[in-house]
Amino acid sequence: MVDEIVPITEGEWIVKRSLKDSVFNLLHERIVAGEYLPGEWLRQEDLALQLKVSQTPVREALDLLVSVGLAVRVPYRGVRVPEWSAEEMVDAYVLRLILESAAARMASCNMTVEQLETLEKIVEQTRGLITLDAMSLQRQLNKRFHLLIAEASANSQLFKLYQMVSNQFPDWRLYEYMFRHPELLEENLRREYGEHRAIYEALAAGEPDEAAAQVLLHIRNLSRELVEYLGVPQSLIQEKEQQVEQMLST
Repeated sequence: MVDEIVPITEGEWIVKRSLKDSVFNLLHERIVAGEYLPGEWLRQEDLALQLKVSQTPVREALDLLVSVGLAVRVPYRGVRVPEWSAEEMVDAYVLRLILESAAARMASCNMTVEQLETLEKIVEQTRGLITLDAMSLQRQLNKRFHLLIAEASANSQLFKLYQMVSNQFPDWRLYEYMFRHPELLEENLRREYGEHRAIYEALAAGEPDEAAAQVLLHIRNLSRELVEYLGVPQSLIQEKEQQVEQMLST
Protein backbone atom coordinates (compact mmCIF):
# COMPACT_ATOMS: atom_id res chain seq x y z
CA MET A 1 0.00 0.00 0.00
CA VAL A 2 1.37 3.42 -0.98
CA ASP A 3 1.33 6.09 1.75
CA GLU A 4 -1.23 8.81 1.10
CA ILE A 5 0.22 12.29 1.50
CA VAL A 6 -2.25 15.08 2.25
CA PRO A 7 -1.01 18.67 1.67
CA ILE A 8 -2.01 21.13 4.39
CA THR A 9 -0.17 24.35 3.59
CA GLU A 10 2.87 25.13 1.50
CA GLY A 11 5.72 23.03 2.87
CA GLU A 12 3.50 21.10 5.33
CA TRP A 13 1.81 17.75 4.87
CA ILE A 14 0.54 14.71 6.72
CA VAL A 15 1.47 11.14 5.85
CA LYS A 16 -1.61 9.00 6.39
CA ARG A 17 0.45 5.94 7.35
CA SER A 18 0.57 7.15 10.97
CA LEU A 19 -1.82 10.02 11.47
CA LYS A 20 -1.37 10.36 15.21
CA ASP A 21 2.41 10.71 14.91
CA SER A 22 2.16 12.92 11.84
CA VAL A 23 -0.29 15.30 13.52
CA PHE A 24 1.85 15.32 16.68
CA ASN A 25 5.02 16.14 14.73
CA LEU A 26 3.29 18.92 12.81
CA LEU A 27 1.82 20.54 15.93
CA HIS A 28 5.15 20.08 17.72
CA GLU A 29 6.95 21.94 14.94
CA ARG A 30 4.39 24.75 14.94
CA ILE A 31 4.67 25.26 18.70
CA VAL A 32 8.47 25.30 18.63
CA ALA A 33 8.32 27.71 15.69
CA GLY A 34 6.10 30.06 17.71
CA GLU A 35 3.06 29.69 15.44
CA TYR A 36 1.00 28.84 18.53
CA LEU A 37 1.69 31.24 21.40
CA PRO A 38 1.70 30.56 25.16
CA GLY A 39 -1.88 30.37 26.37
CA GLU A 40 -3.34 29.72 22.91
CA TRP A 41 -6.06 27.05 22.74
CA LEU A 42 -5.57 23.98 20.54
CA ARG A 43 -9.14 23.15 19.57
CA GLN A 44 -9.58 19.53 18.56
CA GLU A 45 -12.44 20.19 16.14
CA ASP A 46 -10.74 23.14 14.47
CA LEU A 47 -7.46 21.26 14.05
CA ALA A 48 -9.21 18.24 12.56
CA LEU A 49 -10.89 20.46 9.95
CA GLN A 50 -7.70 22.38 9.23
CA LEU A 51 -5.57 19.23 8.87
CA LYS A 52 -8.26 17.33 6.94
CA VAL A 53 -8.29 14.34 9.32
CA SER A 54 -10.76 12.89 11.80
CA GLN A 55 -10.80 14.04 15.41
CA THR A 56 -9.38 10.75 16.75
CA PRO A 57 -5.73 11.23 15.63
CA VAL A 58 -5.92 14.89 16.66
CA ARG A 59 -7.12 13.91 20.14
CA GLU A 60 -4.32 11.32 20.39
CA ALA A 61 -1.75 13.86 19.18
CA LEU A 62 -2.95 16.39 21.76
CA ASP A 63 -2.57 13.72 24.46
CA LEU A 64 1.04 13.24 23.33
CA LEU A 65 1.67 16.99 23.41
CA VAL A 66 0.37 17.09 26.99
CA SER A 67 2.57 14.13 27.97
CA VAL A 68 5.75 15.86 26.76
CA GLY A 69 4.89 19.23 28.28
CA LEU A 70 4.15 21.10 25.06
CA ALA A 71 0.49 21.50 26.02
CA VAL A 72 -1.66 21.46 29.15
CA ARG A 73 -5.15 20.08 29.57
CA VAL A 74 -7.59 22.36 31.39
CA PRO A 75 -10.52 20.39 32.87
CA TYR A 76 -13.81 21.00 31.03
CA ARG A 77 -12.17 23.54 28.71
CA GLY A 78 -9.67 21.78 26.46
CA VAL A 79 -5.97 21.86 25.63
CA ARG A 80 -3.75 24.90 25.26
CA VAL A 81 -0.11 25.86 24.88
CA PRO A 82 1.27 26.29 28.43
CA GLU A 83 2.29 29.58 29.96
CA TRP A 84 4.22 29.78 33.23
CA SER A 85 5.26 32.56 35.56
CA ALA A 86 8.95 33.35 36.04
CA GLU A 87 8.85 31.75 39.50
CA GLU A 88 7.32 28.53 38.15
CA MET A 89 10.03 28.32 35.49
CA VAL A 90 12.80 28.87 38.05
CA ASP A 91 11.28 26.31 40.42
CA ALA A 92 11.37 23.73 37.63
CA TYR A 93 14.95 24.74 36.79
CA VAL A 94 16.12 24.27 40.40
CA LEU A 95 14.42 20.89 40.65
CA ARG A 96 16.18 19.85 37.46
CA LEU A 97 19.51 20.77 39.07
CA ILE A 98 18.72 18.56 42.07
CA LEU A 99 17.16 15.61 40.28
CA GLU A 100 19.46 15.44 37.25
CA SER A 101 22.67 15.67 39.27
CA ALA A 102 21.39 12.90 41.56
CA ALA A 103 20.31 10.82 38.56
CA ALA A 104 23.74 11.24 36.93
CA ARG A 105 25.49 10.02 40.07
CA MET A 106 23.32 6.92 40.25
CA ALA A 107 23.40 6.30 36.50
CA SER A 108 27.21 6.31 36.50
CA CYS A 109 27.02 3.21 38.71
CA ASN A 110 23.91 1.55 37.28
CA MET A 111 23.88 2.29 33.55
CA THR A 112 23.84 -0.80 31.35
CA VAL A 113 25.98 -1.26 28.27
CA GLU A 114 22.86 -1.05 26.12
CA GLN A 115 21.79 2.24 27.75
CA LEU A 116 25.26 3.72 27.25
CA GLU A 117 25.23 2.73 23.60
CA THR A 118 21.79 4.28 23.15
CA LEU A 119 22.89 7.46 24.91
CA GLU A 120 25.92 7.83 22.64
CA LYS A 121 23.77 7.28 19.56
CA ILE A 122 21.41 10.05 20.69
CA VAL A 123 24.35 12.41 21.25
CA GLU A 124 25.83 11.69 17.84
CA GLN A 125 22.47 12.08 16.12
CA THR A 126 22.41 15.70 17.31
CA ARG A 127 25.92 16.55 16.09
CA GLY A 128 24.81 18.14 12.82
CA LEU A 129 21.32 19.29 13.80
CA ILE A 130 21.92 23.03 13.71
CA THR A 131 19.33 24.25 11.21
CA LEU A 132 15.77 25.52 11.64
CA ASP A 133 14.38 22.49 9.82
CA ALA A 134 16.01 20.16 12.36
CA MET A 135 14.81 21.89 15.51
CA SER A 136 11.82 19.63 16.17
CA LEU A 137 13.99 16.52 15.95
CA GLN A 138 16.71 18.24 18.00
CA ARG A 139 14.26 18.95 20.81
CA GLN A 140 12.93 15.40 20.83
CA LEU A 141 16.44 13.92 20.96
CA ASN A 142 17.40 16.34 23.74
CA LYS A 143 14.45 15.17 25.81
CA ARG A 144 15.29 11.50 25.17
CA PHE A 145 18.88 12.13 26.28
CA HIS A 146 17.87 13.51 29.66
CA LEU A 147 15.08 10.98 30.23
CA LEU A 148 17.44 8.10 29.52
CA ILE A 149 19.89 9.28 32.18
CA ALA A 150 17.05 9.59 34.72
CA GLU A 151 15.82 6.13 33.79
CA ALA A 152 19.37 4.69 34.06
CA SER A 153 19.52 5.85 37.69
CA ALA A 154 17.60 2.62 38.38
CA ASN A 155 15.41 4.56 40.82
CA SER A 156 11.84 4.43 39.59
CA GLN A 157 10.60 7.16 41.95
CA LEU A 158 13.33 9.57 40.89
CA PHE A 159 12.48 8.81 37.25
CA LYS A 160 8.79 9.58 37.83
CA LEU A 161 9.63 12.83 39.62
CA TYR A 162 12.00 13.85 36.86
CA GLN A 163 9.38 13.22 34.17
CA MET A 164 6.97 15.53 36.00
CA VAL A 165 9.57 18.27 36.46
CA SER A 166 10.94 18.09 32.92
CA ASN A 167 7.44 18.57 31.55
CA GLN A 168 7.19 21.83 33.50
CA PHE A 169 10.51 23.24 32.30
CA PRO A 170 9.95 25.56 29.30
CA ASP A 171 12.72 24.21 27.08
CA TRP A 172 10.37 24.49 24.11
CA ARG A 173 10.20 28.25 24.77
CA LEU A 174 13.99 28.41 24.49
CA TYR A 175 13.86 26.54 21.19
CA GLU A 176 11.08 28.85 20.03
CA TYR A 177 13.27 31.88 20.78
CA MET A 178 16.16 30.39 18.82
CA PHE A 179 13.78 29.60 15.98
CA ARG A 180 12.93 33.30 15.81
CA HIS A 181 16.63 34.26 16.17
CA PRO A 182 18.42 31.82 13.84
CA GLU A 183 21.73 33.65 14.30
CA LEU A 184 21.89 31.98 17.75
CA LEU A 185 21.27 28.45 16.51
CA GLU A 186 24.66 27.15 15.50
CA GLU A 187 26.63 28.38 18.51
CA ASN A 188 24.02 27.25 21.06
CA LEU A 189 23.38 23.84 19.56
CA ARG A 190 27.07 23.10 19.09
CA ARG A 191 27.61 24.01 22.75
CA GLU A 192 24.74 21.73 23.72
CA TYR A 193 26.27 18.89 21.74
CA GLY A 194 29.62 19.36 23.51
CA GLU A 195 27.98 19.40 26.94
CA HIS A 196 25.98 16.27 26.19
CA ARG A 197 29.12 14.58 24.95
CA ALA A 198 30.96 15.47 28.19
CA ILE A 199 28.08 14.07 30.27
CA TYR A 200 28.11 10.84 28.26
CA GLU A 201 31.88 10.42 28.64
CA ALA A 202 31.69 10.88 32.42
CA LEU A 203 28.92 8.29 32.63
CA ALA A 204 30.81 5.87 30.38
CA ALA A 205 33.87 6.25 32.62
CA GLY A 206 31.79 5.46 35.70
CA GLU A 207 32.73 8.72 37.44
CA PRO A 208 29.77 9.89 39.57
CA ASP A 209 31.28 13.20 40.71
CA GLU A 210 32.30 14.18 37.19
CA ALA A 211 28.94 13.10 35.75
CA ALA A 212 27.09 15.24 38.32
CA ALA A 213 29.43 18.20 37.71
CA GLN A 214 28.91 18.06 33.93
CA VAL A 215 25.14 17.86 34.37
CA LEU A 216 25.15 20.87 36.71
CA LEU A 217 27.25 22.86 34.24
CA HIS A 218 24.84 21.98 31.43
CA ILE A 219 21.65 22.85 33.34
CA ARG A 220 23.15 26.06 34.75
CA ASN A 221 23.83 27.21 31.20
CA LEU A 222 20.09 26.95 30.65
CA SER A 223 19.58 29.54 33.39
CA ARG A 224 21.46 32.06 31.26
CA GLU A 225 19.03 31.35 28.44
CA LEU A 226 16.06 31.81 30.78
CA VAL A 227 17.40 35.28 31.57
CA GLU A 228 18.47 36.29 28.06
CA TYR A 229 15.65 34.72 26.04
CA LEU A 230 12.62 34.72 28.35
CA GLY A 231 13.37 37.68 30.61
CA VAL A 232 13.47 35.69 33.86
CA PRO A 233 15.07 37.86 36.59
CA GLN A 234 18.66 36.81 37.36
CA SER A 235 18.09 37.72 41.01
CA LEU A 236 15.27 35.19 41.27
CA ILE A 237 17.48 32.43 39.88
CA GLN A 238 20.32 33.31 42.26
CA GLU A 239 17.95 33.35 45.23
CA LYS A 240 16.55 29.91 44.40
CA GLU A 241 20.00 28.45 43.67
CA GLN A 242 21.32 29.62 47.05
CA GLN A 243 18.54 27.74 48.80
CA VAL A 244 19.79 24.41 47.42
CA GLU A 245 23.52 25.09 47.04
CA GLN A 246 24.61 22.63 49.72
CA MET A 247 22.55 19.87 48.10
CA LEU A 248 24.43 20.38 44.84
CA SER A 249 28.01 20.29 46.16
CA THR A 250 30.07 17.61 44.43
